[in-house]
Amino acid sequence: MNRTAVLQATRPPFLILTPACVFLGASIAFAEQAVFSNVDFALVLIGAMAAHISVNTLNEYFDFKSGLDLNTNKTPFSGGSGALPDYPEAAGFVLITGLMTLTLTSVIGGYFLTSHGAEILPIGLAGMVLVATYTQWLNRLPLLCLIAPGLGFGVLMVVGTNTVLNGSNQTLTWLLSLVPFCLVNNILLLNQYPDLQADQASGRKTFPIVFGLKSSNVVYALFTLVAYSLIALCVAIGYLPTLGLMALLPLCLSLFALHGAVRHTAKIGEHPKYLAANVAAGILTPILIGGSLLAR
Repeated sequence: MNRTAVLQATRPPFLILTPACVFLGASIAFAEQAVFSNVDFALVLIGAMAAHISVNTLNEYFDFKSGLDLNTNKTPFSGGSGALPDYPEAAGFVLITGLMTLTLTSVIGGYFLTSHGAEILPIGLAGMVLVATYTQWLNRLPLLCLIAPGLGFGVLMVVGTNTVLNGSNQTLTWLLSLVPFCLVNNILLLNQYPDLQADQASGRKTFPIVFGLKSSNVVYALFTLVAYSLIALCVAIGYLPTLGLMALLPLCLSLFALHGAVRHTAKIGEHPKYLAANVAAGILTPILIGGSLLAR
C-alpha cells in the first residue's frame, strides 16, 4: 500500500474545515450552558472527521475510475489531489479507506442513537446519504450539488454537534448553522470553475455547467450576503455578543474571491490566491463566531 497516496487522497489541507464547524456547534452548546462530556465531544469530532475523509476519498476513487482526474488541470484547490493518477495501484486502498471511515461514522452515530435518543437519527441518516451519493449522483443534479456541501458541513455538522452535546436546538443554532452553510457552498462552487470543461465532459451537471458562470457569481454573492447579514442580525438582536462582529472580518476575503471570480471566470484556477481567500473565509468565520460565544 502506498501510504503517501492514501494520505494525499484524504486532502489534509481541507480537513480543517471539519473542526471549525464542530467548534461552532460546541461553542453554541457551551454558550447555552450545556453540560457535556469530553468523551462525547471527542466522538463527535472523530465521527465528523471520518465522514469528511470518507467523502474525500470516495470522491478521489470514483473520479479516478471515471477518468475525470486524468483530464483536469489541477490547482491547490480543485481538480482532485492527483494521488491516484500518480499512484494508480493505491486505488483499492483509497476505496477501502472511504468505506472504513464511513463505517466508523455510522458506528459512532449508532452509539449516540442509543445513548442520546432518536433525535440524532435524521441528522445522521442525512449525513450518511450525502457522503455516499455526492460524487456519483449529486454532481448530476445542479441545485442539490450546489447546496450539498453546506448542508453537510453547515446544517448537519453544526446542528448535529449541538444536538449531541446540548440535547436540543434553539433558534440560535439554526441561524448560525446557515453561516457555514452559505460559505461552504461558496467554497465548492468556486472550486468548480477551473474544472468546468473536464466536469462537463464526464457527464457532471454542476451549477456552473448548467446555469453558467455569471449566474454562479450572482449565487456566490447572495450566499456571501446572507452569511454575513446573519452574523450582523444575531449581534443586533442579542443572540451574539458585540464581539461577534469580528466574524465579519473574513467578508473581505469573500469579496476578494468574488472579484477574482468575476475577473477571471473559468481561469480563476490560474490565480489560486482567490481560491485560497475563499477557503479561508469559510474556515475562519465559524471559528470567529465560536470564539465570540466562548468569550461571552
